[in-house]
Amino acid sequence: MLVKLSKDPLKLFDDIWEGAQLPSTPAFKVDISEDEDAFHIEAEMSGVKKADISLGVEEDVLTIKGERKQESEEQKKDYHRIERTHGSFSRSFNLGEMIDQEKIEASFEEGVLHVTLPKAQQIRKTTEISIK
Repeated sequence: MLVKLSKDPLKLFDDIWEGAQLPSTPAFKVDISEDEDAFHIEAEMSGVKKADISLGVEEDVLTIKGERKQESEEQKKDYHRIERTHGSFSRSFNLGEMIDQEKIEASFEEGVLHVTLPKAQQIRKTTEISIK
């Protein structure tokens, strides 16, 4: 990208950032699977610390929230550069009545959040209805 710089030093910063593309809000990849007893969510969150993740259920909606914070530093003979980036993200999933919310479990290892959503034990009777 070619930027025409202003001769006005106060406008220099605006000229540099004009048209720059800032990174979008950090996201994370989610895989959802199901077995007989539960649904499983695996969310890849590389660069995120366990302390920066929260997980909650409100009105049958599971929400995963987090914040990614990164810092890089480079020091050479004629300059010293430090860059800091951060961003919050969240993702929500409708649970419905199929999940036993009291038994939801979560763990976090090596950048992957594992959430187990046990299916509710619903006792349904089979009823035969006679037609009149």
